Amino acid sequence: MSYYLRSASLTNYVEVARAVGLDPHQQLRAARISRDVLLDPDIRIPAALVGRLLDASARAARVDDFGLRMAELRQFSNLGPLAFVVREQPTLRRALESMVRYMGLQNESLAMRMEEAEGLVMIRLQILSEQPGAFRQATDLAVGVMYRMLSLFLGASWRPRGICFTHAAPASLATCTRVFGMPALFNQDFDGIVCAARDLEAPLPSYDPVMAGQVKRYLGTLLAQANTTTSDKVRKLVYLLLSTGACSVDRVAQHLGVDRRTVHRRLAQDDTTYSEILNQARAGLVMGYIENPERPLSEVATLLGFSSLSAFSRWFSGEFGCSVTKWRAQQGGGS
Repeated sequence: MSYYLRSASLTNYVEVARAVGLDPHQQLRAARISRDVLLDPDIRIPAALVGRLLDASARAARVDDFGLRMAELRQFSNLGPLAFVVREQPTLRRALESMVRYMGLQNESLAMRMEEAEGLVMIRLQILSEQPGAFRQATDLAVGVMYRMLSLFLGASWRPRGICFTHAAPASLATCTRVFGMPALFNQDFDGIVCAARDLEAPLPSYDPVMAGQVKRYLGTLLAQANTTTSDKVRKLVYLLLSTGACSVDRVAQHLGVDRRTVHRRLAQDDTTYSEILNQARAGLVMGYIENPERPLSEVATLLGFSSLSAFSRWFSGEFGCSVTKWRAQQGGGS
């Protein structure tokens, strides 16, 4: 399927592109994106085009922190409908839970999940794509924007327990340190932020229960109009659960509040199966893992939910027509 996002996702693109010596309009043309998207924040754009634009811009400028540079300039108002969600909740935790539900109104390709254990909350962010490949700059942008939103409510002195990226560290850590005010962690199992659970109990001063009810009804209408299918919901859950080692049709059904037979039946109505979605998710994630030569293949196999390295190797060869070692060699990444 194709994922779309609001053109507000390109806020500050022009400024950052020019700052690193690029012609932003030339880059937009090369990415087949109309410059009209810079004039209206509500135009729907294929997410894959935006992801490729950001990665291509990073390569052209020879900077590997392009997405973080964009995140550094983001304002709360750029969140569009999600700004209403955040402002009309009593606590930061409730605001984040609402963002999980309504994220698709801003960006269909960004899946978000919160996990809590031992006093910590992991906010997982995952870029979904209908094509194999990693959108590193889009991922960095998403994590950077999430951090800015949290620090807006918790204060400039707040620091999370960890800023996590699945990719390798950039050549220079200057932008990363400036944006987050602390060192980030690289080659991790997920992209996102780890914070103390108690931090999320912070009350939001903007909360108005009367206005909150109106906002909820308005966003509920928008969500109903979005017509999200069961296959869409399953796909997002698979992307988010794979790296946890707890991805199964039973676990997905549990998150959806139904049994596995209902999941299979509804997916059949969407003309797909759980196995097909699982395979597509693995194909969409694998390149982002293996293009990093620092990540062992045994770890990649685990992150993709395979029981063994040999099972992963057989799957990869069948899917892409060569071994991972050969693929890495062709990309100049070595073995």
